[in-house]
Amino acid sequence: MTRRALLLLAALFALVVGVPAVAASRATAGPAPAAPASAAPAAAPAPGSVVLIGTGGLGWSDVSARETPALWSFLRDGASAALSVRSVNTNTCPVDGWLSLSAGQRAAAPGPHGSPTRATGDPCPAIPTVTDGVVPGWDAYVRAAAAMKFDARLGVLGEQLASNGQCIQAVGPGAGVGAAYSSGAVPRYAGFDPATLTSSLASCRVTLVDVGSVRDPQDLAPGEDRPVKSRAEQVKDVDNRVAEVLQAAPNGADLLVASLSDAGSSERLRLVAAKGPHYGTGTLYSPSTRQPGLVQAPDLTVTLLESAGVPVPSSLGGAALQRVDPAPNSESAARDRLGALLDYDQASHEVHALVPPFFNTFVAVQILVYAFVAVVWRRDFGGRGARLRLLRLVRLVSVAAASVPVSTFLANLLPWWRFPVPMLSVVAAVLLFVAAITALALLGPWNRRLMGPLAVVSAVTMAVLAVDVMTGSRLQLSSLMGLQPVVGGRYYGMGNTTMALFATSAILLATAVADRYLRHGRPRTAALSVVGVAVVAVVVDGAPFWGADGGGPPAMLPAFAYLVLAILGVRVTWRRAAVIAVLTVAAFLLVSFLDYLRPVQSRSHLGRFMEAMLNGGALDIVLRKLEQNLSILVSSWMTPLVPIALAFVIYVLARPTSWGSRALQRSFDRAPALRPGLVALLVMLTIGFAVNDSGVVIPANGAAIAVPLIVTISVRTLLDEARSGAATRAARRR
Repeated sequence: MTRRALLLLAALFALVVGVPAVAASRATAGPAPAAPASAAPAAAPAPGSVVLIGTGGLGWSDVSARETPALWSFLRDGASAALSVRSVNTNTCPVDGWLSLSAGQRAAAPGPHGSPTRATGDPCPAIPTVTDGVVPGWDAYVRAAAAMKFDARLGVLGEQLASNGQCIQAVGPGAGVGAAYSSGAVPRYAGFDPATLTSSLASCRVTLVDVGSVRDPQDLAPGEDRPVKSRAEQVKDVDNRVAEVLQAAPNGADLLVASLSDAGSSERLRLVAAKGPHYGTGTLYSPSTRQPGLVQAPDLTVTLLESAGVPVPSSLGGAALQRVDPAPNSESAARDRLGALLDYDQASHEVHALVPPFFNTFVAVQILVYAFVAVVWRRDFGGRGARLRLLRLVRLVSVAAASVPVSTFLANLLPWWRFPVPMLSVVAAVLLFVAAITALALLGPWNRRLMGPLAVVSAVTMAVLAVDVMTGSRLQLSSLMGLQPVVGGRYYGMGNTTMALFATSAILLATAVADRYLRHGRPRTAALSVVGVAVVAVVVDGAPFWGADGGGPPAMLPAFAYLVLAILGVRVTWRRAAVIAVLTVAAFLLVSFLDYLRPVQSRSHLGRFMEAMLNGGALDIVLRKLEQNLSILVSSWMTPLVPIALAFVIYVLARPTSWGSRALQRSFDRAPALRPGLVALLVMLTIGFAVNDSGVVIPANGAAIAVPLIVTISVRTLLDEARSGAATRAARRR
């Protein structure tokens, strides 16, 4: 291939360069084990007394029948789940957990020198003890919460109870922070004293008890006071205090125990369990995560309010905990549940550390592949036969590279996180599915078609991701390119990375299908085929009960609209583009409004965004997402290459006479839908980059599929031309 073609290939490859920076900058979502078929969640419990026992630093790996009998009783006799405690900062300190409980949203104590955020290496601030009925330093907490634009209003829990005639009792320093009113006042506070615990727990319908937090001596930030006791001794002390609360708790009360924070600088899933009249044995479930056995910290605030029969502000990000999957009250059943909870924690923990090296390795391998492609296209090695063999190898490697993204999701069908060396086991699992998809793409009759392998890889990717989000997003949780529960933010549906892969595959698949009809002179059928793929893609991605993605449809709809018009030979004018934009915005608002009309506990973030628009808080959300996108763009010297590469490739494909388009012209001549399809793809990637938080991941990850598949088309064109030339020369010799 010519020098110009190599430059175009380099431009397309530049889209992928941003991936390592994205991996380093995004706090990404091991596989969660597939949850058993769940029973229907129980109806909201009737109001009653509820006691929340708050601790920190505890995970389910700390719990055993012998060493922690009080905590084990919650697992055996109640409903349990893994708890995502992610707050404002990467690791959640004990005071952050109590502040988040107070607000029902992400909140945290300010960092050094009054900064609203803290670095992972900054020591955790101490939890203040209520003095003269007020939390010391409360105003600083309020300012930090306002600066982070998470719509966190400290004191919501205490204020909402008080305004509805209910009191809240706080026992211990952390409980005082969680029970404080918006002014920082704590009308009912007592220290943790076993002698007076019974009277304290019986004084209000809602009681918070701080039984202390575990701080791992091996995981503390520099400058933080090292605990005198070992981690195991601290866990035992917490369990003893939990036992004292259980003994003093009033009859008929619901009891919740929750580890609200991390044990040090490392972030992990923590534990939560509930038992009492409204919680039988089984699994805890929250509509906010839609994952049986996995809940998030804001769910606790909503649960306390609902348990007290108090209206829940619709602005809160959580949902009330419910019991699903009823199970026998036995030691063996408790051990089975513990195994599933450990899987959640282990998978999320292992994959979180593997994401950066995976992305770096993935991109490094792609660099080598593209360098090899460039050399093969420019030079002959050992004659024409050797060159043809090398081109076939390039095609094989390119198809395999395009199969990697979807294989990272399919790898979660295997329990790779249980093996001693997770990196090796997850790579082996990914390669297993890469081999299967590559064989499917290259060994079937479609391999003889120019866009056959592209259609197969795109169809498999689209189908796997669609089925996954339609059945609960099990494969995405804790996958290398999916959602990470330990980070929080999204636990179901289409995240930015998943949306990029899904939308790219949908556009490429629509291009391949439409091309077949175009080559047979059936443009209307080709356009209808694109509409069919578009409807499936947009509905799966945008439906609140499936993908629940607010940024995907606004990027896909204009792209598919352009592709349909281009196939029909209709020129896209500024007026038509404006009509498409208006219809896209209208569709987004309509879906968001319909989601808003659903019950609060059933809404996705689309409905919550509509509520924010109606309440005047949407600007904070937009600004926070814009700030996040800009911060990622300047986080590394590589990330600015993504928008630069986008602009360059758009210029190349938008000008039919440009040198870049001529370099691919032979493939365009054979596949009339290819050029419009690539332009549509770039429309989607560009809009997706602009309208999503962490938008840089959209073009970077979309290119991970698109670039190698474009290479396969170009290589196939070269192979066919070589065969045709050889056949012509042989005929002349005869």
